[in-house]
Order: sequence, then C-alpha cells, then structure tokens
Amino acid sequence: MKRRQFISTASIATLAGVTGVSSRALASPEYRWKMVTTWPKNFPGLGTGANYLATLINEMSGGRIQVKVYGAKELVGALEVFDAVSRGTAEMGHGAAYYWKGKSRAAQFFSAVPFGLTAQEMNAWLYHGEGMTLWEEVYEPFGLVPGAAGNTGVQMAGWFNREINSVADLQGLKMRIPGLGGEVLKRAGGVPVLLPGGEIFSSLQSGAIDATEWVGPYNDLAFGLHKAAKYYYYPGWHEPGTTLECFINKKALESLPNDLQYIVRMALRVANQDMLADLTAKNHRALEQLVNVHKVQVKRLPDDVLGRLRTLSDEVVAEEAAQDPLTKKVFDSYLNFRDQVVPWHRISEQAYMNARSPG
Repeated sequence: MKRRQFISTASIATLAGVTGVSSRALASPEYRWKMVTTWPKNFPGLGTGANYLATLINEMSGGRIQVKVYGAKELVGALEVFDAVSRGTAEMGHGAAYYWKGKSRAAQFFSAVPFGLTAQEMNAWLYHGEGMTLWEEVYEPFGLVPGAAGNTGVQMAGWFNREINSVADLQGLKMRIPGLGGEVLKRAGGVPVLLPGGEIFSSLQSGAIDATEWVGPYNDLAFGLHKAAKYYYYPGWHEPGTTLECFINKKALESLPNDLQYIVRMALRVANQDMLADLTAKNHRALEQLVNVHKVQVKRLPDDVLGRLRTLSDEVVAEEAAQDPLTKKVFDSYLNFRDQVVPWHRISEQAYMNARSPG
C-alpha cells in the first residue's frame, strides 16, 4: 500500500507540473463517475485491479474526479457493461475485449490471441506499434475510448475433470473458454461455453461444464476451482498475455478538461503495469499452496495436443480475420508485429529462459 500511495502522490505532483495544474485547480469541483466491471466485487487481481485504477484516478486528479466501482450484477450484468458504458449508464467499464466479439470480431485481438503476443509484446504493439490507434478505431462506432488496464501474463490452460492424454480427449469436452480460444476448441471437437467469472465454479462443480480456463493460480485459488476439478493443465496456449481493458464513454471523457483527460489515460498505463507485476508476484505462492496443501495435480498438455491446437489456431485466426475489412486490418497489424518481434525474443527472452532452466 505504501508503494501504491507513493506512486499516486508522485503522479499527482508530476502531472501537475507537466500540465501546469496548480494546487488550487486540483481542489476544484468533482466529476462523479461510475465504473461497471465484468468481475465479482473485489475479486482478487481482476476486481481489485479495477478498484486500484479508480483509486489512481481519484488521487492523481486531486479529487477532481471520483470514480465509484460496481462489481458484476451490482448495477448491470457482467456481460452488459459494454452496452452500459456505450449508452452512458456508466462512464467507465472494466473487462476483457474478447467478451465483445458479438459487437466486433476485431475486438478479440486486443485481449488474447492463441499462440499470439505475450504481455511484454502486447504492450509494445499497443503503445509503440499500431495497436492503440486500431483499438480506438474499432470502438469508435460505439462511442467508447478503450485502453489497456492490466495484463495477466501467460495463463494456465485450465481445470479439467478428466485427463487430456491425446487430441481425442478434446472431443465433446464442454469447456468455459471465451474468444478465439473457444473457436479453436470447437474446431478440435470441443464445446466452448461463455460464462462470466461468477458462474464458473458452480457450473464446473455441477457438471454443467467439464473444464474451465480462468486466469492463473492466484485468481483460480481465490475462486476455489481446485474444489471442483482435479487436474490443472499448462501452458495457457489460448491466452499468452491477456490484456484487460478499461473503456470510457467518449462524450464523458471529452467533457473533461485536457489535464484530467491526460490523468485518466496515464492512470490506465500505471494500472496496466501494476496488475502484471501483482500477479507475477502472487502466482507462484498460490501455485505452491495448490500443490502442497490442496494436492492439485499440475500437468502439461501433451505435445501432440499443443501441436494440433497450434495448427487449428492459425486456421481459426486467419478465417476470423477474413470476415470483414476492419478485422483484417487489425489482424494484419498484429501478425506483422508478431513476425517482427519473435526473431528478437527467440535470441533474448526465450534463449535466456532456456539457459536459466536447462531441461
């Protein structure tokens, strides 16, 4: 908390200097905003990430903006937040872009692409490639301004009530898995199911689904998923660096003075970085608890299964991109960036990881 207080205090001072905002201006009347989220109230990692973003905006603006956070179903349903912010019921929404495939196929590329960009690569594409410009173009028809507001890093492949020893074991598998990953599972013979986070545990426990992906050890332990499934598989082929988002009602954002618009955008960048650091710090401790205390069986997906999923992913992503010009435009940018960054990471990040843990 001291670290976060320091960041917030330093940010206020820095932004005040950059934008020329005086301490007197920071005490001016408040803008009262609502943030609706797809996460259960105060859910560790994702829900608390939304809370942290709200706190950053409150403190960095010197109280000129006050953001109140609503968990899923408090104001609107988990999968209704996009529409709620678009029509102005709330000024901000916190979720994941792949939930909005029904609004725009292109949205999925700003959350997670199977065998796609890692968190580090995703941030590079968004901030120093064409990513943010394209994301804003995709959300423009809905009156929304998007921004990255967190990243989970590489996720786990998920929780399963039966072992996965071959591609045949995916046949008929009912699995909660959203976005492009769900389409890949469907192509492999499985049955993808879209469920908000708050309904995952009961569905898995009741047998309504056979498996689920969620995030990683820290978030999964908080949901108690180890009580509903026996096998915990890796790696998260479907979500190698999942970006969480905050989208803002464009009219609401543009109604702010320029300095406050800048503060909101910079708060998003701080929150984006903080969530990845937070989950990186906590996942290993949660994994130890799952294995040593709860006796969870952690297993690696077989090479032939990963190979088949990789092949199908290439097919699904390319076919999805061909559905409309805007999605194709986003896909081409994403793919070009991946092709550029992979050769470098092969001899940097990947080579180092291999050297650090030989075998």
